[in-house]
Amino acid sequence: MHRVRVVVAKPGLDGHDRGAKVVARALRDAGMEVIYTGLRQTPEQIVRTALEEGADAVGLSLLSGAHMELVPRILKLLAENDAADVPVFCGGIIPPEDARLLVEMGVRRIFTSRDSLPEIIDWAHANLRPLEVTG
Repeated sequence: MHRVRVVVAKPGLDGHDRGAKVVARALRDAGMEVIYTGLRQTPEQIVRTALEEGADAVGLSLLSGAHMELVPRILKLLAENDAADVPVFCGGIIPPEDARLLVEMGVRRIFTSRDSLPEIIDWAHANLRPLEVTG
């Protein structure tokens, strides 16, 4: 069995990635394998990375206000590539009503600045598992 592999991505034009890097490092330090995609990734690039890396989860950091366009597109692309079972979680600045809608669309969890790193790690350990590889 492999360690949980998480792709952490910054979709859209937002250029602030400190939070994404902090969470990526915390997930890594908690025993997960983390692939950080870098800034200004398109939904297509994020999903391609998740598929190529065999990701067990995708974490998105969103501060640009484009979350209602970017996240549904990522969920759609995952589904179109037979990867709808890959959990997506988000963090950043997402208004509560938008967060509710994103969860209804399939996002597993929305983290805000009120959530601590230990809370994020505890959630990840409780909810992220290596996906079955069929072949």
